[in-house]
Amino acid sequence: MQDLKGKNAIITGGNRGLGKATAIAFAKEGINVAITGRDEVALKATVSELEHLGVQATYAVFDLGNYKEVQKHIKTLVSDLGGVDILVNNAGIAAFGTLNDMDVDRWSQIIQTNLMGMYYVTKEVLPYLIDQNQGDIINVSSTAGLSGNASTSAYSASKFAVIGMSESLMKEVRKNNIRVCTLTPSTIATDMAVDLGIADKDSEDSVLQPEDFAELVVAGLKLPRRAMLKAASLWSTNP
Repeated sequence: MQDLKGKNAIITGGNRGLGKATAIAFAKEGINVAITGRDEVALKATVSELEHLGVQATYAVFDLGNYKEVQKHIKTLVSDLGGVDILVNNAGIAAFGTLNDMDVDRWSQIIQTNLMGMYYVTKEVLPYLIDQNQGDIINVSSTAGLSGNASTSAYSASKFAVIGMSESLMKEVRKNNIRVCTLTPSTIATDMAVDLGIADKDSEDSVLQPEDFAELVVAGLKLPRRAMLKAASLWSTNP
């Protein structure tokens, strides 16, 4: 198994939910972590937690859907860390509503954040990984990207697109010793899922927890460099 200590990671949406759980799991492995988000208070609190685990940690506040902001802040984060080895594209938003009823601006915002934001961040991080001829990119899609449902057209469209982009990228950069993994978790008790009413945060025995997701990410990264986890779905054992 690959030793992860001393590696540098950027995690989008790293101040809560899946991103925060992954950041903490990384820190426990000795990985230095940079996290992004929109809530500076929560980001600072998470960075403090990470630093108490003995790693270097930093953060940046910016809008993933704004390419100029992404360019500026990714460059700064890489500089602050002293490099980047791992990118976890986790940040995303969701809203329910029929295709006809959802506001056009809201529909577009979901696509802009979940798809274009992931594209922007990856585009800025990728040259560093290519230059060092090694790296890992973990793109978070969803089971909603495998099967559409009523009232999820915007979210499903964004997550279907993430899978297509991620699989294409995987085939482009294998020659550069860069592993690209697409994860499609089912419902996890994140703050977003609780706020949307699709998960109960108190039902730990029956609902997937963010820490379960983080364990999968770490396990994939620990595989020998000759092996790559191309894609994985994470489901609860309870129907």
